[in-house]
Amino acid sequence: MTSYGNPSAASSGSRTNGLAIASLCCGIVGLFIMNIILGPLAIVLGVVARRQVGAKNGAGLAKAGIILGVVDVVLWLVLLLVAANSGGFSWYVGG
Repeated sequence: MTSYGNPSAASSGSRTNGLAIASLCCGIVGLFIMNIILGPLAIVLGVVARRQVGAKNGAGLAKAGIILGVVDVVLWLVLLLVAANSGGFSWYVGG
């Protein structure tokens, strides 16, 4: 039977851990929106990815995701403290 493409070329490259990529993405997006949700998620995904690092590449991405997750949580705490000290949030809609 004829095969299309070289099957060894597809399997020869090492693949990056998907959890490490997800951790990094959650950490980056968490800097801008929903940091209290995406920050801890980035930390958890990064820790799980670091444990799986023997099977796949991505240790650096997982470490960056963990660091950005911690930054997200700290940023949320700072914003919470600023809001508490300034009288809380007020939403003004319309005139």
